Amino acid sequence: MTSAPSNGPSDSDSSGTAPCTFPGNLSTLAVHAGEDRQKPTHSLTDPIVCASTYSFANTQAVIDYIRNKERRGEYGRYGSPNEWAVEKKLAALEGGEEAIVYASGMAAIVGLLMAKLSAGDEVVFFDECYHRSREFCTKHLSRYGVVTHQVRACDYDAMERAIGPKTKLLVSESPTNPHLSVVDLERFAGLGRKHGVDTLIDATLATPYNLRPLAFGVDYVLHSATKYLGGHNDLLAGAIIGSAAKLQEVRKLRGILGGINSAHNLYLLERGLKTFELRMERHNRNGQAVAEFLANHPRVEKVLYPGLPTHPGHELAKRQMRGFGGLITFMVKDADWRATADVVDRARIARIAPSLGGVESLIEQPLVMSYFEVPVEDRKRFGIPDNMIRLACGIEDTQDLIDDLAQALQG
Repeated sequence: MTSAPSNGPSDSDSSGTAPCTFPGNLSTLAVHAGEDRQKPTHSLTDPIVCASTYSFANTQAVIDYIRNKERRGEYGRYGSPNEWAVEKKLAALEGGEEAIVYASGMAAIVGLLMAKLSAGDEVVFFDECYHRSREFCTKHLSRYGVVTHQVRACDYDAMERAIGPKTKLLVSESPTNPHLSVVDLERFAGLGRKHGVDTLIDATLATPYNLRPLAFGVDYVLHSATKYLGGHNDLLAGAIIGSAAKLQEVRKLRGILGGINSAHNLYLLERGLKTFELRMERHNRNGQAVAEFLANHPRVEKVLYPGLPTHPGHELAKRQMRGFGGLITFMVKDADWRATADVVDRARIARIAPSLGGVESLIEQPLVMSYFEVPVEDRKRFGIPDNMIRLACGIEDTQDLIDDLAQALQG
């Protein structure tokens, strides 16, 4: 684990420019930010407000609400008490002015793209971004005249060459999934500023604990809150964080499209965030230890993990990130897809499932879980070999995870 990036906010400055004025470091913000100290019901936790509509005392109250732009309930699609508390907490953790919560991570990026792109506009992706995000642009936004360019991940010269007068957005993950490539955020954000183009980083794998893209000049941060932020594999949610001015039209469109979350889900997300720092400390520790074990195992051909000195983005990751998360990708030596599947099947602790970031460790073979029906030539182009395994370390005992992998690899 490394210290907080010197050119990003440290723990002592973790509130950034967020509207929440609650003082404290990341863990304190995770517990308290966004919440009223004294709740209307005098409960310690925010109550679940199950309301689709909200009443007004009289006609003048409606007029005051409209004229004064009061933040109170009107209709559930435009906001709710549980939503506001979670949004303030997420903004504080990320060091942003505002956050918008959606029903899923995909709903969040779709909401941003729909708000920011029009017919004739262009968007540029690094090609290791989540394949569903790229698919939405290439197969769906293309029907409305939006052009998508994809360039090799971390090839900044290629990205700059792809920028034209109609380019409106540059998009990447960091680290990417499942290849765990690390994007130079200063360089990425600098391209956007140089050409007057907004930038978006999907920081789901990093989380605000390990990385704060806004501090490097990135305009928008995307999170699938389903993963580490919720942390318990029991909810779907997504969020976009950035400046209030840039997100104003995004929030208005969400009110029209209706990609909101339920009060109960928002309660679960807020509860999950209270233990966020504690969980991330264990995810980081488990990820590093397991990656080091795998890197020295005779049956492992290659390990992709930014915390390893052999990773091509290791030095950059050390400068930008505090820790490297719980996701590890590795290749089984001299194994076809069936032999690789046997390793996955022998795991006793990690469950076979998609997703990541929960307290339970998850394991999967990308070939089977996400690319089984994709043609071989396309899988090769996407960098998905038959012997690849993706392991999302949970918060179980570190040595137990290592011992379980040892027996799974032994065969």
